[in-house]
Amino acid sequence: MSWQTKSKEVVFENPWLRVEDHAVINPAGNPAQYGIVHFKNRAVGVVALTDDLQIYLVGQSRYALDCYSWEIPEGGCPEHEAVEDAAKRELREETGLMAKHIEPLFKMHLSNSVSDETAYLFLATELTLGEQQLEESEDISVKKLPLKDAIAMIECGEITDAITIAALFAIERRFAQ
Repeated sequence: MSWQTKSKEVVFENPWLRVEDHAVINPAGNPAQYGIVHFKNRAVGVVALTDDLQIYLVGQSRYALDCYSWEIPEGGCPEHEAVEDAAKRELREETGLMAKHIEPLFKMHLSNSVSDETAYLFLATELTLGEQQLEESEDISVKKLPLKDAIAMIECGEITDAITIAALFAIERRFAQ
């Protein structure tokens, strides 16, 4: 038996997300309550990689965690925008970089027990440096470092962002020698 939805109620909504309370029948056949966070944008993340296997990270304060976070360039993709276009846009806005070549890496579900958020990850190469185009809510630092140093940041707990960790491990695996 799979989950069955009996009713749902929106308990909170803003321009980015909606929180729903669902009355359900669980797989065992019993009544239950389930909360779901619906994201109105898809997430995109971009590994900007140089020919000599250096990457660009962005650093910023993350309000929800009350901490500073090093990440690959990431952002939201509205339904009307193609995910590849959003990835290029986020890369340019957050780092100033433009990529001559961008390719999809994979898609992943984030926190899939309580949310429907989907992330699309990309690899950007043949990079040209320009100027950042930050939004008013962004105060972003950019640093370029060897891929192996970014992997070390994951291993010591300095990078904790799920999208970044998944993308960097995928790139490390692809370019392992």
